[in-house]
Amino acid sequence: MVNPAGLPEASGFSYGAISAGGRSLTLAGVTGHRADGSIPDGLVAQFVAACETVAAVVTEAGGEPGDVVSVTIYTTDIAGYRSSLGPIGEAWRSVFGKHYPPMALLGVNELMDPMALVELVSVAVIPDGGPG
Repeated sequence: MVNPAGLPEASGFSYGAISAGGRSLTLAGVTGHRADGSIPDGLVAQFVAACETVAAVVTEAGGEPGDVVSVTIYTTDIAGYRSSLGPIGEAWRSVFGKHYPPMALLGVNELMDPMALVELVSVAVIPDGGPG
């Protein structure tokens, strides 16, 4: 991760990420839907479910959650996201630990599923030698 001196402190994200090789994995927009198609109530519950799905896709591709190099977070509830930074940070760390890739947070009017409050679009770099 790249966090140059002289910039505001990167807290919960990094300014940049450099890959040491491997294969790029681009993930679709992931919401908090469960395998049965249901979606939990609440922004934090949906956020952790979406993080778990991202981690599952990366793992299936032969990587680990720490191989995520970029995340764009879309939410229909930017105020709710801001007011839940503590629980959202805990949710992130429960899946990714203290791995903070470059991230962006964007407020949007709606997502494809009207019940979805958050969607993650991610990129990972899977080390050479994994499945795929």
